[in-house]
Amino acid sequence: MSTSFLHPCLRRMLSDRGGNFAMMTAILLPVLFGAAGMAIQVGDILLSKQQLQEAADSAALATATALANGTIQTSQAETFARNFVAGQMANYLQSGADIKSATGVDIKTTTSGKSTSYQVTVSPGYDLTVNPLMQAVGFKTQHLSTSGTTVSGHSQSQGSISMFLALDKSGSMGDPTATVNVDDPTESFTYDCNPHLNKKGTKIIYDTCTGSRAHYYSKIEALKIAAGNLFSQLNNADPNAEYVRTGAVSYDLVEYTPSKLAWGITAVTSYVNALESGGGTNSSGAVNTAYTSLTAKNAAGNDAEDAAHKLKTGQVPKKYIVFMTDGDNNDDSRGGRSYDTLTKATCDTAKSKGIEIYTIAFMAPAGGQTLLHYCASDDSHYFQAEKMEDLLAAFKAIGAKASAQITRLTN
Repeated sequence: MSTSFLHPCLRRMLSDRGGNFAMMTAILLPVLFGAAGMAIQVGDILLSKQQLQEAADSAALATATALANGTIQTSQAETFARNFVAGQMANYLQSGADIKSATGVDIKTTTSGKSTSYQVTVSPGYDLTVNPLMQAVGFKTQHLSTSGTTVSGHSQSQGSISMFLALDKSGSMGDPTATVNVDDPTESFTYDCNPHLNKKGTKIIYDTCTGSRAHYYSKIEALKIAAGNLFSQLNNADPNAEYVRTGAVSYDLVEYTPSKLAWGITAVTSYVNALESGGGTNSSGAVNTAYTSLTAKNAAGNDAEDAAHKLKTGQVPKKYIVFMTDGDNNDDSRGGRSYDTLTKATCDTAKSKGIEIYTIAFMAPAGGQTLLHYCASDDSHYFQAEKMEDLLAAFKAIGAKASAQITRLTN
């Protein structure tokens, strides 16, 4: 073929614009898909980033607050924060994304005097799988990460308290509870067995046998354990005996020499641990002793408890009576109910003076329950303990409320 023929053909082909659009489209189509995918993906990334930032900020705030409130300890903070992030992001993460292990948590604790602050930084991150249009131009994942920091803390102030216990030690307090003694779960006992005639054949006699049975706590033992738990709570809140004064009085049909109000819990603990059950029930004198001990005047004519606390801490104490019985007051010598009447009158006077009265009816009959419910400051201050575990819980609750007064956290 001659060149004279080829040259015109080449010129016509090169100058022909037919099919240019199809060729350009073929060349630009991947670029267009990539651009469209990028536009959609950028929106998704911005939304995911916002969700991640909100999760980080919320986790940092929640963790710092929990640390300041004492809900969690520092050793638990990392796990708490990671779980919080995972929970916040649960509805947004793609299947298989493990954000929990990829979340960094940094805790800085600063203490100054009785103030403690916690700086919590939470830094979550994860790989977001991009859409198919982005994948078509070579992208697979986009790594997202962010960080949120919160500072929270508390200052600790101390509140003074004076607490006086009026405790029933009557004979029924020696009765067993339904709770087995964990330290000494069994006890031996003797009983009559093997009935047979005596040698003369005129009388049935018995041998003495020994057996073993469950050993239950007595009610007085349960009281000692429960009161001990209360005292421990007070001691933990005030280990240097600077803010807490305690005293106690016991009673059956008569009132016994009390343990006078003193700093800390040493004297009152010894007093309660020495209690032995016996006698009838008359709460009037003991409750009156609790009240008069908390409101006694000093030589200068001022409130002795207020003065003692002011001298040591500069504070006026919160005052408590803890009144416990397992029975109903006996009738007085004339067959009347004056013991109840006198007890109620003292409770009325104490409450009018701002003294909080906690009462615990421990396996008590209806009369005792009614008296204690009357004397309590309100329903939340009355505890009806039908078993030893209830008694322990009641004293623990009282200890928690009193301890909260001693150690107060201000965020």
